[in-house]
Amino acid sequence: MNTEYSIRVYKQYFNFASSHFMLFKDGTREPLHGHNYRVTLKADAIDLEGDMVFDFLDIKPIVREVCDSLDHKLLIPGESTMIEILDKDTNYEMKTLDGSFFSMPKTDVLILPILNTSAERIAIYITHEIKRLVSERFSFQFKNIEVEVEETPGQCAVYRSE
Repeated sequence: MNTEYSIRVYKQYFNFASSHFMLFKDGTREPLHGHNYRVTLKADAIDLEGDMVFDFLDIKPIVREVCDSLDHKLLIPGESTMIEILDKDTNYEMKTLDGSFFSMPKTDVLILPILNTSAERIAIYITHEIKRLVSERFSFQFKNIEVEVEETPGQCAVYRSE
């Protein structure tokens, strides 16, 4: 018999306020805007080691740390070929295919290893960061991990990693 257990965490403080713009295949982009994102984590395990999937006291600070790292930043997709990013002293200069130009202080920008800044791609990034931190700090791997990123109330993207 295959038994599986899960935990789900969705604390009020699993949130971040960030700005972004989507890059579209035709070279255009949407206007720069922001969201108050909320994050929910669901993680599965086959066995209950120590009678728990994973200690809530250990996972909550990790999710919060990842959310805090995204808070009050302009999120830029570092793996996109549709944006040119130049490192200029204290600023990043960015140019999109439609000719838009941005110059922003590095302290206000977070260049993510993703293709675009959709809620789906942000969920992938958050999932990988949580998995990395859990592995580094606790030498633990979940069987499955699912991250939900709510962009606005009632509108979210979910990424599941097995």
